[in-house]
Amino acid sequence: MRALLAAVALLTLAPAAPAAPPPAPDPVIAAAVAKVSAERLKSDDARLVAFGTRNTFSEQLGEKRGVFAARSWIADQFREIAKASRGRMTVAYDSYTQKADGKRIVRDVEISSVIATLKGDEPGGRTYVMSSHYDSRNSDNADGIKDAPGADDNGSGTSAVLEAARVMADLPTRATVIFATYDSEEQGLFGSAHHAAALKAAGGDVQGDVNNDIIGASVGDQGEKNPGTVRIFSQAIAAGSDPAKVNAIGNENDSPSRELARFAQEIGDRYQTDFHGELIFRADRFLRSGDHESFNAAGFAAIRFVEPVETFAHQHQTPRTENGIEYGDLEKFMDFDYLARVTRYNVAVLASLAIGPGRPDSAFVLTKVLDNRTQLAWTAVPGAVTYEVVRRRTTDAVWREVTDVGNVTAATLPYSKDNWLFAVRAVDAQGHRGVPAFPLPLR
Repeated sequence: MRALLAAVALLTLAPAAPAAPPPAPDPVIAAAVAKVSAERLKSDDARLVAFGTRNTFSEQLGEKRGVFAARSWIADQFREIAKASRGRMTVAYDSYTQKADGKRIVRDVEISSVIATLKGDEPGGRTYVMSSHYDSRNSDNADGIKDAPGADDNGSGTSAVLEAARVMADLPTRATVIFATYDSEEQGLFGSAHHAAALKAAGGDVQGDVNNDIIGASVGDQGEKNPGTVRIFSQAIAAGSDPAKVNAIGNENDSPSRELARFAQEIGDRYQTDFHGELIFRADRFLRSGDHESFNAAGFAAIRFVEPVETFAHQHQTPRTENGIEYGDLEKFMDFDYLARVTRYNVAVLASLAIGPGRPDSAFVLTKVLDNRTQLAWTAVPGAVTYEVVRRRTTDAVWREVTDVGNVTAATLPYSKDNWLFAVRAVDAQGHRGVPAFPLPLR
């Protein structure tokens, strides 16, 4: 608090400025994006399907079929990828025994996720997670015997995580990046919940989870084609928030997850100008959920990528044909060029997060004085050489205006705090922007 008061004493008046032009893509990140291969994604997805089923209760089927056979193969892929990381990537299982719960966990079962960690250079352990789940299911959630191909749900997300790890393994990053493939999402997000809780208990500075689940099909259930769009879901109100305070402040649309989603859309669209992220201001689809919600529950910012229009006959279905309708999550329904585009989108976002500066740990709008200006103060970010204040009208969905306020930790802007929403983001010497931090009122 003493440092904050000192910063407030040095408040500077920031002149009105037009919106800054968007920065050009970073050639290093663009090169990593360009390395993503649709053929490798197809090969990985086919290999996952070939395990027959990856149901959580298929763990005892042996070395060639079932969820643990798939787990071993995924771990082997990560270990091979790690050879290009100059010792920075480690691979481990996150395993525990889940007791029967009388619901989806019909018996005690070992749940085991595969976690690859690419260590960053920045002290303090700032971390981002790219996640997916590798388990699958058919019409019977507890069936560990019959086929559950899971080509799209979620061979697509698992393949994307593996491919992102490949193209980023030798990328120098400030932040640590975790590439996670979780078990038992279909039974109730158990693998991700266990891992997110462990990160929370360890005091990890997890500044975002980018989750991928059902990202491999570009044709909807009415035959509509959507090759140029991916949905980005994000929750409104962070865990532990006081609804009364949210209502008073008006930040119901400015949770850390919403700021991460806006960042993802801005960056992802920049690196693929013919591909667009569609912001969906909702935690997830109705009657569905995903592993990003485990991170939300642990208090971390998290978003989910998912294809634009899903075909539910190709999800959670035992393969069969009935009344002329073919059911089952089969490889033939996949679009691997589309999956490659979603993967490139992820790589652009994840690399930008990991190479660029983090978000301020805290930011405040000072409300002690009744006036028509806005006084802001924030904590310094390692690697930042300047800061930008972004703003938008209260009815806007995304940030519209930018003011560069310099290498300071406090600023006064000639815009009313009652009429505008603001956030503060760090900028490094190479022009990378971090995720904005929404300022809370301080009186």
